[in-house]
Amino acid sequence: MRICIIGAGAIGGVVAGVLARDKYDVSLVVKHSDLAKKISATGIEVSGTCGSFIIPLPAAATPEEMEGRFDYVLIATKADGLVESAKRMQPFLDEKSRVVSMQNGICEGMLAEVVGEERTIGCVVGFGATMHDPGRVEMTSGGEFILGNWNRKRDRELEKLAEILGKVVDTRVTDDILPELYSKLIINSCITTLGAICGLNMGEMLASRKPRKLFIEVIREAVAVAEAMGIKVPPGASGKLDFYKFLAPGPLSDFKRHLTIRVIGMKYSKLKSSSLQSLERGRKTEVENYNGYIAARGKMHGVSTPVNDQLTRLVQEIESGDRSISLENFRIIDLT
Repeated sequence: MRICIIGAGAIGGVVAGVLARDKYDVSLVVKHSDLAKKISATGIEVSGTCGSFIIPLPAAATPEEMEGRFDYVLIATKADGLVESAKRMQPFLDEKSRVVSMQNGICEGMLAEVVGEERTIGCVVGFGATMHDPGRVEMTSGGEFILGNWNRKRDRELEKLAEILGKVVDTRVTDDILPELYSKLIINSCITTLGAICGLNMGEMLASRKPRKLFIEVIREAVAVAEAMGIKVPPGASGKLDFYKFLAPGPLSDFKRHLTIRVIGMKYSKLKSSSLQSLERGRKTEVENYNGYIAARGKMHGVSTPVNDQLTRLVQEIESGDRSISLENFRIIDLT
């Protein structure tokens, strides 16, 4: 099996390093030629829950520098780099090749338009990773991969990929990947976006009542949109948060919701939003694939999503420089 991984950030770097360590035929496409030369010569440095090691593997700065056909192409770029990466990898695919979207959000439809539904695999990345420096990555927490063909049932190629990625973390397959992707999208729309707006780690942020109320309303709107789309959303946060039970009415229900969120905040108190990290590096976030996706699908299906609308707009204003990252941003969001 020949595997090409596009993107040497936290997720792509960890996956490439672990598979190369386990003797898989892995090639890596990175952004810069100096980094490609370094990884090819001296290796990528990986640490954390997957072990600590340095492993050389073939790396290139552009897809055009690659040769031959690949059985699997794993695209681990930001969402805005998915389509271009898929287009540039077309010459290296045949009818049996499979291309995997490892982006946050639901991007598989865009990928399928380029490589075809028969080649498209969706993937939920359920482990934590950080890139400390280019070529130096850490798996910060264990977890799982969830794999599913896009608009198709599982097949042997999907099962073979699951066996391979099982060397990195536990991997399971599903016949319907969309609900799994949507479940993670809800969590990102709460935690990642709220953290980007205020600049706080999760523990500090969720100690305040207003962010917790926003957390609840993001979930409420997202579940309403899912119902309009005909999606039954599985529990999020590695199966620990049942969205339907979370929203269910009953005695002390609002108190229980706030308590649940406080517990999440305490458990992951030091977690820093990936979107906040992007903003601090002067890069765009993926808010259009999180809250923006919920808002857009709500509009298509006639479901009101005022909180997700406002959160999307606020992050976009921060990206454009028209707004600062501040706890004060929560005060202007209308919950009525």
